[in-house]
Amino acid sequence: MIIPLFALLLVLSPALLGGRLRRLAGVRLQHTWLILGTLVVQVVAVELPFGPEWLPSATHVATYAVAGLFVWLNRRIPGLLAIGLGAASNGVTIALNGGRLPASEQALRLAGRLGPTRGFANSGLVEHPRLPFLGDVFAIPASWPLHNVFSVGDLIIVLGAGYASLRICGARGLAPWSDPASPDAAPGRVKGPRHRAPRRSRFTGVTREPVAIPAAAVPASPSPASPVPASEVPAAAIPLQATPPGVEAHPEAPAHVIDR
Repeated sequence: MIIPLFALLLVLSPALLGGRLRRLAGVRLQHTWLILGTLVVQVVAVELPFGPEWLPSATHVATYAVAGLFVWLNRRIPGLLAIGLGAASNGVTIALNGGRLPASEQALRLAGRLGPTRGFANSGLVEHPRLPFLGDVFAIPASWPLHNVFSVGDLIIVLGAGYASLRICGARGLAPWSDPASPDAAPGRVKGPRHRAPRRSRFTGVTREPVAIPAAAVPASPSPASPVPASEVPAAAIPLQATPPGVEAHPEAPAHVIDR
C-alpha cells in the first residue's frame, strides 16, 4: 500500500511546481484493458488463491508479461519505459524464484512482517534466492503507518510515475509534453477554411458545385463622386436647352446659350 501512495504523491507534485494536472486527462493510452485486467488478476491471485499450488505463482508471473506488453504499446509516453523497467525487474526476479519476490530477513524484521504466512504471498523468504538484491530489501519501519517492504523495482516504478507526471503536466521553466497521438499534434495538419460540400437540388436532382469567383472579377464598390468643376465638363456632355417661342437665339452665341 505504501508504494501506490508514494506514486500518487509524486504524480500530484507538479501542481506545487506550477504544472497543470488536467493535462494528465489528455493523455491517450492504448489498450487500457490490458493493464486493468492485469491489476484485477493480480488482486485475485494474491488475495483469493484457488486451484493447484502452482497456479497463483504462474498467474502472478503472467501478469507481468501482459503489463510489459502494455508498456511497449504506450512507450511514446515519457516515463512509461522507466515504469516498465521497474516492473520488469520485479517480474524477472519473481519468475526466477518460483513466482515469489524474495525478501531479506532484515527488511521483514524491520517492517514487522517476519513470520509465517497463510496461503500465497507475492513476497517473502525464499531458500537460495536468485537475484536477491532485486527483491524486497528496503523496509518502512513497523512504528510507521503503512509499514511494509519494497524492492528496487518498486522504487523505479515510483520515480518513473513522478517523472511522467512532471513531463506531461510541465512546471515553471519546463514546457509540457505534447502527445504525438493527439489530433491537434498530427503532422501536416493546417487549419483553413472549411470546404463546402456540393448541394443537390430538390426539384431537378442536379448537383451544384460551389463556384469560386476570382477577386479580379468582382467589381469594386463605387466611391462617392467628388464634384467636377464646370470648366472641365465637355460641351457635348451639357444638354441643349430649347429656345422658347418668340425668342431669337444670339447668332454669335452657342446654340445652348440664350440671349436675354
